[in-house]
Amino acid sequence: MYARRRHAYFAMMGTCITLFVLAWGVVRIWSVPAAVGMCLFARVIPPVAAMVANRRGPDDRWWDDPSGDPKSDEWWDELDGRKRPRDDHPWDNRP
Repeated sequence: MYARRRHAYFAMMGTCITLFVLAWGVVRIWSVPAAVGMCLFARVIPPVAAMVANRRGPDDRWWDDPSGDPKSDEWWDELDGRKRPRDDHPWDNRP
């Protein structure tokens, strides 16, 4: 998943740089408004690329990670309708 997002990010950023270079290196000779339009379109690409690169996929299970607060984890497990096995902590002296 990470490789696919990384490839998409670099493809979008490469497109952005290409649009800027073509706009002011080639297109401005024939049409300045078209070059400005290309730059306006290109300036939207980096934020979209960042969102694509940082998006979590269906295999990224970040919401299942315990928070570290046993009371909060118990409360969320109750809301989700599931029971999580309790781990004994090293500082607990229970058998």
